Amino acid sequence: MIILESSTLFTFLLLFISLPLHLKPSLYPRPAQDQTLSQIYSEDIPQHDVAGSPRSHYTRSNYIVRFIEYRNAEDHQTYLRENVKSGGWDWIERRNPASNYPTDFGVVSIDKTAKAAIIKEIEQLSMVKDVSIDISYTRSLLERKSKSTESFIDGKKRPGKIFTKMSFKEEGGAYSTVTNNLTISWRRHLMMQRSQVTSLFGADVLWAKGYTGAQVKMAIFDTGIRANHPHFRNIKERTNWTNEDTLNDNLGHGTFVAGVVAGQDSECLGFAPDAEIYAFRVFTDAQVSYTSWFLDAFNYAISINVDVLNLSIGGPDHLDLPFVEKVWELTANNIIMVSAIGNDGPLYGTLNNPADQSDVIGVGGIDYNDHIASFSSRGMSTWEIPHGYGRVKPDIVAYGRDIRGSKISKGCKTLSGTSVASPVVAGVLCLLVSVIPESKRRSVLNPASMKQALVEGAAKLPGPHMYEQGAGRVDLLESYEILKDYQPRASIFPSVLDYMDCPYSWPFCRQPLYAGAMPIIFNATILNGMGVIGYVDGQPSWHPANEEGNLLSMHFTHSDVIWPWTGYLALHMQIKEEGAQFSGVIEGNVTVKVYSPPAQGEKALRSSTCVLRLRLNVVPTPPRSKRILWDQFHSIKYPPGYIPRDSLDVRADILDWHGDHIHTNFHTMFNMLRDAGYYVEMLGSPFTCFDALQYGTLMLVDLEDEYFEEEIQKLKEDVLNTGLGLAVFAEWYNVETMVKMRFFDDNTRSWWTTVTGGANIPALNDLLAPFGIAFGDIILNGDYTMDGSQSRYASGTNIAKFPAGGYVHSFPFIDSSDGAGTQNILASSLIKADFPILGFLELGSGRISVYGDSNCLDSSHMISNCYWLLKKILDFTSVNVRDPVLFSDTVRRDAPLHADGKQLPSRRTDVNFSAYSAVVGKELICGFDSRFEIWGTKGYNLQVRGRYRRLPGYPVIDMGRGLNSTVDISNLKKSDTQSLNKGDSLSNKYLGLLYGDEVDAPVPFASHWLVPALVTAFGFLLLLSFCRIQQKRRRRRKGQSKERSGSGRFANF
Repeated sequence: MIILESSTLFTFLLLFISLPLHLKPSLYPRPAQDQTLSQIYSEDIPQHDVAGSPRSHYTRSNYIVRFIEYRNAEDHQTYLRENVKSGGWDWIERRNPASNYPTDFGVVSIDKTAKAAIIKEIEQLSMVKDVSIDISYTRSLLERKSKSTESFIDGKKRPGKIFTKMSFKEEGGAYSTVTNNLTISWRRHLMMQRSQVTSLFGADVLWAKGYTGAQVKMAIFDTGIRANHPHFRNIKERTNWTNEDTLNDNLGHGTFVAGVVAGQDSECLGFAPDAEIYAFRVFTDAQVSYTSWFLDAFNYAISINVDVLNLSIGGPDHLDLPFVEKVWELTANNIIMVSAIGNDGPLYGTLNNPADQSDVIGVGGIDYNDHIASFSSRGMSTWEIPHGYGRVKPDIVAYGRDIRGSKISKGCKTLSGTSVASPVVAGVLCLLVSVIPESKRRSVLNPASMKQALVEGAAKLPGPHMYEQGAGRVDLLESYEILKDYQPRASIFPSVLDYMDCPYSWPFCRQPLYAGAMPIIFNATILNGMGVIGYVDGQPSWHPANEEGNLLSMHFTHSDVIWPWTGYLALHMQIKEEGAQFSGVIEGNVTVKVYSPPAQGEKALRSSTCVLRLRLNVVPTPPRSKRILWDQFHSIKYPPGYIPRDSLDVRADILDWHGDHIHTNFHTMFNMLRDAGYYVEMLGSPFTCFDALQYGTLMLVDLEDEYFEEEIQKLKEDVLNTGLGLAVFAEWYNVETMVKMRFFDDNTRSWWTTVTGGANIPALNDLLAPFGIAFGDIILNGDYTMDGSQSRYASGTNIAKFPAGGYVHSFPFIDSSDGAGTQNILASSLIKADFPILGFLELGSGRISVYGDSNCLDSSHMISNCYWLLKKILDFTSVNVRDPVLFSDTVRRDAPLHADGKQLPSRRTDVNFSAYSAVVGKELICGFDSRFEIWGTKGYNLQVRGRYRRLPGYPVIDMGRGLNSTVDISNLKKSDTQSLNKGDSLSNKYLGLLYGDEVDAPVPFASHWLVPALVTAFGFLLLLSFCRIQQKRRRRRKGQSKERSGSGRFANF
């Protein structure tokens, strides 16, 4: 029996009080049906011309003020007016169906000139949680995606928040894929029974049992629905949350989604025809919505006890905290939320929010042949990277191509997209909810238990991997069997990691484990069907199935609090050194015990043991020349900063948001390297956190962050003295172009400024300075041919400095530095000139290769790959094999390629880079993605002689991790040694330089006290000698006696 300790009980009570987990303001009167919003705006709210640019009289911005308590809006308004003494702000009244209920936020307009002072004053109030911009959402709902529905048109921002594409096709139309600009005709005629998606899932079996979705409240957040539509028998309520005075659907998307869920027309049947439809109109006819509209609508959905909510929208911004946290609150109130995973496939790392949240059921799309639809976004989740590893998403997939649904007024049509697959699952959920008697639903059904039923009942498809299909295709009848006898429990998803199950277990099944490697991180999700809040009891444990399993070293990080309904469990796996020659399979189970407070009417805690089965493939440690280390630590992505695209010719997707990870947008390159016999490991910590003797090449590709001074020094030593190879793939960096890419976003009502270029060239030049290498700021474009292979150089940069004796290749390109952000940079009429872009250098015992473009490795917007070049680069950097073409005497430099400091790119001074950096203003420390022996230290050969000892004074550091991060260093135990003060840290910084030329010892060495003691003793002796010299001089001058001179010596000292 588990005893709930007082501290745990206190934590639970604190969470219960501070988080509105079960807000049910049912004592307030319910508004009448078909309500609409009449938004009252201040006259000073900015107006926009036709082009969407702010006019010169722009003075105000709208902000969301979140409070720590739910109260009537009038009370919040009075509180602000009584406590905010500054002028220049106004309360914006919101008249909508949620107005009769308590709220936890308000919307205010703030004068631009006094913005900072007013926001600071508001945030200092005790009842205010935070203040954030009222973000607007835009989406493309049209059946055939047109240029006008893109978030960016010809590189310019259109009104509305940046939102990913929602592509559909009319019956008999064409589906366009943005990836390759090809139009694929899908005019195949389906038999009527195949186009009825309900029959494919066996919905008629449950209909025959009397389950039709009755008494299930289904909320559809979309474009609304028209009254008295003939396809629906139970439209319970229509509400409008926009600033348009209508409840009707004038676009057709909301009606179609509702038809898939609950339509009763025989030509386009829905899954749950008796479900109660609550239509929330949250998008205008111009397909625009604001965060504040969603917050009000979500609050209202909580108030009326909605059962299931479908949201067929998504975008890359998972840091819109008011929206994200309101979704948490929504699911915490037992609302099962379903959302489309996105239509940005086949690109990886393109999951949309909120579908990428663990408490939301994220749905991907497949066709009728059980193939992943080309448009369906792929995982993994990118919240956790660059300093961790993402979760498995989507959760499940459903048919999303050529689905029939209702038109605006009457009749049926066919559409495709994940926002079509999402209501398919929502309809399935309505049927499943109706299976449970209404009196028991709240005690049995919740977001976790329903996700358990879906993922455990899903049919795993034979071709796609886990980050494409999740658990597999939803299976209505299997999930029905699970729910019939469901008892509250906790579980882990995925429940199995099998290295022998390829391709499903990609990327893990593509590369075996071996001793000496960086930890392999697997980020699983804990689903807690026992309660909205839960805890891990003790520590997870590893239970090997055989003796070989003891060769596996396993560490865990996990959620301190499992809320709402879900948490994370990260496995950090290493093979012990004694397994360096082992070859075989390791099997066993990981168990973790989860408990939740007792439910109403219960006295004992609810407890459940979760099991994750492992089957791991292990090989002997490969040779150094075959091991590549990929630098993930210095990558920065959107969000939170405006990180621009790498290829400036991509006009409709200006943000770098795919993760820049070897398992997201560099996944094709990863597969190629594995096919070539290389082993690729990830570095999620600074350069001081890896042993260079273990790796043939360090790859630096498309990096945006700065570098610690210790990293620069260590890399120099690694290349010159340990023979580490270095392969650098840079990107464009041009301040003038970056300034031109600045745009005004009418959603956040602020100017968006690029944080850096495609790569951070000034920082990269600092890193390469010890080798005499530097990149320039020229933006180059064009095709070139080398050794019979043609490649595209897409917005790359030039080499500005390179030492004599190296090999430098130059090719004719277009210099598109001027105006590259605003015009077509591939115009063939521009004049070409030769520019150096590729260099090779042997220096000391190491070898370096630099190339000015990474687009040929990046699957996001690749035109042609340069894998052939990468292989030859690695041949050189890892084993000094020189291709005769690359190392021709004709390209060998007799004199250095030189550019003075004034000609090199400089850093922007108008950007607060520390807000986005893991380096600037941060402390150097090795995280949970480095070798176990240096967790929480500064790494190898820095301030400690021993690589196996933990430094005191570095117990906790936040390196910018997101939700469910697998490397949450807050779990690190503090050292028993007292933390160093600032003076100690500073002195150690310089004393550590004494070890720069010494070999790293394999055993602990007490450098943290011995060297300071020696230096102190030396200083004492020096001071004493100085005093004696002074005293001798005084004796000679004054002729003092020996006794007096002795006493004076001590007095002077």
